[in-house]
Amino acid sequence: MSHDVYLRLRKFLDNMPGSYPETQSGVELKILKKLFTPEQAELLMQLGSMPEPVSGISARTGMDQAYLAEKLESMAREGLIIRIRAGEEAFYSPVSFVVGIYEFHLNTIDHELSELFEEYLPHLGEVWKGVKTKALRVVPINSALPGGHSVATYEQIRELVKDKQLIAVSPCICRKEQTLLGRICDRPAERCIGFDMVAQYYIENGMGRQITKSELMDLLKMGEDKALVLCSTNAKEIINICLCCGCCCGLLRTLKRFDRPADHVQNQYQAKIDADLCTACGLCQERCQIDAIQEADNVYEVSPARCIGCGLCVPTCPVEAISMMEKPEPVSIPNDFIEMNMRTLQERGLA
Repeated sequence: MSHDVYLRLRKFLDNMPGSYPETQSGVELKILKKLFTPEQAELLMQLGSMPEPVSGISARTGMDQAYLAEKLESMAREGLIIRIRAGEEAFYSPVSFVVGIYEFHLNTIDHELSELFEEYLPHLGEVWKGVKTKALRVVPINSALPGGHSVATYEQIRELVKDKQLIAVSPCICRKEQTLLGRICDRPAERCIGFDMVAQYYIENGMGRQITKSELMDLLKMGEDKALVLCSTNAKEIINICLCCGCCCGLLRTLKRFDRPADHVQNQYQAKIDADLCTACGLCQERCQIDAIQEADNVYEVSPARCIGCGLCVPTCPVEAISMMEKPEPVSIPNDFIEMNMRTLQERGLA
């Protein structure tokens, strides 16, 4: 009977925007059995798609309100669901496995979960490859973008964050996972940034600390200096930014395995090297996190099939041979997190 609940939970999570595909090995069930008790699995499947207060869940399901209040708060603290506050009232909602449950286990991830996730990652990548609207979007670093007013505000990282009030930074779970597996990254640990409801959740759960707008700007500068790709919520109103490296980030490592990473990431720009100016110093190749730059005939070239438009190669070119070129077809960006999820569900035939 307990095995059955995990089969149903797998299907429930697979109907979330981020998906949770079945595998022949059953690794996805091993992950669920590690993270959820049967009681928690059953309770998760009682939650609606939108955040609800305990009183609403109790009225809808007939479950005891005091029992729900205790269990849901416990699950929120464990990173199994998300808690959103409006004033003094808490609202609870299910989240996708990625981005969501996995990231929420920052404080409790261990070697076993790291190994299980590594086994499961390629299966998640195959589903992600086939969905047009991604959960994350690559935003060019500001110093790589052309000047002028033609650049949309949602392509400028400083514009995306200028009105954010509650900001939190936390260690990167991808980096922590790789460390647990014995793969050491020399870049800073604190490089995942949350805003608004995500920041509140991370702060309350002891996964992150609140920072100022000035500290945020310092983090973005650090990311540029350390050649970290800016991956934000795929929306004009963002709730998170990850500063990602190619050695740790599950997203970038998955993209690198594809023949054409550029086809499977949402962005508006790609880099181009002027062969007449390039001196073949190789600095751009060193900074590229997606293996998109190769040497050819004593100059370096950007592969359009691989470039994801992060812009990390642009500002450090000593001869200014690299520029960001806007793609001819504009990318349709959802307005917010809710619209992003609805688009994804529609594309998967679930809404």
